[in-house]
Amino acid sequence: MVLENSGLNFLWGIGEGTGIALTIIAVLSVLFILSAVSGVGKGVQFLSNMNMVIAAVLLLFLAIIGPTIFILNTFTEALGDYLSDLVTMSFRTAAFSDGKWLGSWTIFYWAWWVSWAPFVGVFIARISKGRTIREFIIGVLLIPSGVTFLWFTIMGGTALHSELMGAGGLVEAVNTKGAAISLFALLEQYPATALTSFVAIFLVAIFFISGADAASIVMGMLSSRGTLEPARGIVVLWGGLAGASACVLLVMGGLQGLQTASIIAAAPFLVVMVGLCASLWTALLDDLEDRPEPLSPLSEGPQLATPAVE
Repeated sequence: MVLENSGLNFLWGIGEGTGIALTIIAVLSVLFILSAVSGVGKGVQFLSNMNMVIAAVLLLFLAIIGPTIFILNTFTEALGDYLSDLVTMSFRTAAFSDGKWLGSWTIFYWAWWVSWAPFVGVFIARISKGRTIREFIIGVLLIPSGVTFLWFTIMGGTALHSELMGAGGLVEAVNTKGAAISLFALLEQYPATALTSFVAIFLVAIFFISGADAASIVMGMLSSRGTLEPARGIVVLWGGLAGASACVLLVMGGLQGLQTASIIAAAPFLVVMVGLCASLWTALLDDLEDRPEPLSPLSEGPQLATPAVE
């Protein structure tokens, strides 16, 4: 909501404040409830597909208009650094240094995704019915990870090039106006600023809507004994509660309140996720045991008839 508010203020000078942020939450809540009520195969799928297309167009625009060679070099080097540091950073606990950054970023995002895991996992399972495990891994892990690498490389690489070799001013904009304005300060350095900034705001809104409507549907499923098509009233109720929770957290503590609530909500699900991992492994073993034995080479193909012995 902070990014939305900053973007609208950047384009049209509407100002920033709690009241405007609450209005944005209310409007987006109505939109994602309408999307959730329409069903997975209609509003949710349409918004998700549209979001991917628009995001791809924005990335392609920056990759072509921006520092293309620098972005390609950044992608290669950053991917290598990521793969080489993945194991080391996964076990970092800041035992010999200040853990403030680790707590506000790494641990917060671990907790953030753990708190999202229950209904995101159910929603992915809901839309992946009929897929093989190979298709599931490719569609849920590999492709999204690749898209994430591209997104951060193009956006981050363009910003780094601006600060190191270009117009700069992004750090100053963050220090004076907040981190949310950095994206729009970057887009201001390229052609069609008004259009690309509006597209960025639209993307953030659709990302929020598509995530929130999935949450409403899944919570409706979980509170309706697992039915794949929960009643519309249940979906509306959960959507309204989600929007109200966002408003309360914003008023009570802003981003800090959201971080605290995410970590608190994630703690119980750590135990649940360990149980889910064990259950998944058991189910896979059971499925392997239930598979029919493969036919031997001698049993395949047409068989010659054995002549009768008189």
